Order: sequence, then C-alpha cells, then structure tokens
Amino acid sequence: MDDDTRTALHRSQVIDLTTTGRRTGQPRRIEIFLHDEDGLTFITGMPSAERTRDWLRNVETDPRIVIHLKHGATADLPATARVIVDPDERRPLIEAAARRWGRTDVPAMMEYSPLIVVQVDDDGTPPTS
Repeated sequence: MDDDTRTALHRSQVIDLTTTGRRTGQPRRIEIFLHDEDGLTFITGMPSAERTRDWLRNVETDPRIVIHLKHGATADLPATARVIVDPDERRPLIEAAARRWGRTDVPAMMEYSPLIVVQVDDDGTPPTS
C-alpha cells in the first residue's frame, strides 16, 4: 500500500463499504463513516433500537469486506472486519465517534450503534484480537 493510501485510510472520513449479502451472496455497497483512533480503524453508525443494520448482519456472516476510499486517495482495499460487542472494547471507540460527531448520547450509542474494527489485508499492521 502506498503512503497516500495509508494516510487516507487512517484519516476519519466518509467511505463506501462493500459486504457480501448473507442470503444472496451478492456484493452490497453502502456509504458510511470510517474512523481512526490511535491507528485503530473502525466503523460505527448512529444508534437505532429498531433494527440491526443489514451490513452488520452481513459482516457477522462473512467478515471479508472492501473499504472504498474516496477522499485523499482513491482505493479499493480488501479487509477483514470484527464485530465489537464487549462493552469495555466498545466504549473508547464509541466515545471517539461521539466526540467527532458532537454527540452526547454515549449510553444509547453503546447499546444500539453498530461497531466493527477493520484490518486491511495489506496494511502492514498486525491484526487486532
């Protein structure tokens, strides 16, 4: 991965995310916000008690994703996602996202926001566990 792509990957920004449909096996692409906190790349969303996001269910079934960078560099980066459910692991990432978005509803975000950590296949950094 070149330096421009690596820099763009580790800058919080709007991206496209492709997952594999859990029922159809077809690619599903959405626009979403990528975050970086101290070199850890993650994706979350607004809290919603009404439903679990389709993209999150897709990741639970097949963790292989593609991050499509659109700002600073244009690149399609294969990655592996890990759904974060442990409250102690979720809290610092949810709090970081809340700060960036100017939100004060961290308890609602902790309970209802989707959260995945992503490891780009050729990022050169060790996977998180």
